[in-house]
Amino acid sequence: MTLIYLIRHGENEYVGKGKLAGWLPGVHLNEKGKAQAKALVDHFAKIPLQAIYSSPLERTVETASPLADAKGLEIVEREGLGEIRYGSWEGRSLKALRKRNLWPIIQSTPSLARFPDGESFVEAQDRVVSEIEFLRSRHKGKKGSFACVSHADVIKLILAHYIGLHIDLFQRLSVLPASISALHIDPGIHLLTLNDTSASRVAIDG
Repeated sequence: MTLIYLIRHGENEYVGKGKLAGWLPGVHLNEKGKAQAKALVDHFAKIPLQAIYSSPLERTVETASPLADAKGLEIVEREGLGEIRYGSWEGRSLKALRKRNLWPIIQSTPSLARFPDGESFVEAQDRVVSEIEFLRSRHKGKKGSFACVSHADVIKLILAHYIGLHIDLFQRLSVLPASISALHIDPGIHLLTLNDTSASRVAIDG
């Protein structure tokens, strides 16, 4: 069996400002995001993890760090888990981007959308699913589970693939900051958890 935990990074300055960070360097967790990352430690206290993989971007590695320290594991950075390549849209405000002709296509038929100078959703899904399959092969035949810390659209594309949801419907899924989704694969595929925000709520409520 393979049990995969998909964790979205915590809140950061770009989430708070309503901007699309993409692969821009130097985007770090804000204070709320740091609290969310620490709250993940308690959530996973009784859950054994064989490995913790992360997108190489700062906000994901910072989210993974407290959990990795608590588990005595090294964070393995995997470019395949990185954010969608938004191209020239990176760093722009979502308010401005919603006015672009591409926006309704992204929302209704993302299979037809390609970001200017960036990836298409189809290419991004192929990339991230190939990455998950590679990681799954590394843990095949072993008991336990592993975690992947990544980004909202990336996690939604992974989930859509494994539950058989057409890519044009993947925007119906919600993956909030510091949320946890879990897949049980082999034999069969089962979505155990979607967008569990308990760690985030603990951080907010104190």
